[in-house]
Amino acid sequence: MQSINRFLYGPTAEEKVRAWQSKLRSEQRVIDREMRQLDTATKKAQQTVKQLAKKGDVKSARIMAREVVRSHKQMDRLSVSKARLGSIGNQLQQQLAMVKVTGSLQKSTEIMKLSNSLIKLPQISQTMREMSMEMTKAGIMEEMLDDTLEMDEDEDLDVEADAEVDKVLYDLTEGKLGQAGTFQENLPSIQDQTEDEETERAMEQYRQQLNGLLSG
Repeated sequence: MQSINRFLYGPTAEEKVRAWQSKLRSEQRVIDREMRQLDTATKKAQQTVKQLAKKGDVKSARIMAREVVRSHKQMDRLSVSKARLGSIGNQLQQQLAMVKVTGSLQKSTEIMKLSNSLIKLPQISQTMREMSMEMTKAGIMEEMLDDTLEMDEDEDLDVEADAEVDKVLYDLTEGKLGQAGTFQENLPSIQDQTEDEETERAMEQYRQQLNGLLSG
């Protein structure tokens, strides 16, 4: 009988919630993996900043420091997004409790708000759009409009304050670079051309890796 009902009416409210919770856990693992990759790339970039500073290549060090700042912002964004996925999971758990009492899913403005913010994250955008459509059909959310998705926009990852870049330079070079955009005159001179070319290749590699992670 249960199989017949599922065939005629589709999954039950409880089955829908369980399926959404499973998708949320899967997306949290996606974010965890992204954060690990970003952390590894950031550490390599930080090491490159130190190497460039030792060579006295202030311009290249500052370019890489800017990438480090961007990666820090993206790491924060991913961390917040993971927490939001967890919050949706908790809200859905409450929905399960309500289903046992009322027999149906209830509209939730909190789930809608959290889902809207997550749709803007490239790594999980498609999954969240699909889930949002399913939740709308199930009566948990209202239909989202395009302009709704622009609300609560996170800070633009492509805009970094010079002060933040200076701080990264200052911290990574133990004060030799970054303080008010100045550097000590006794920095080591630029090494031979072969070493510079190797450093340049490494810097470009890390920049490409970071850009790939930051662009999702």
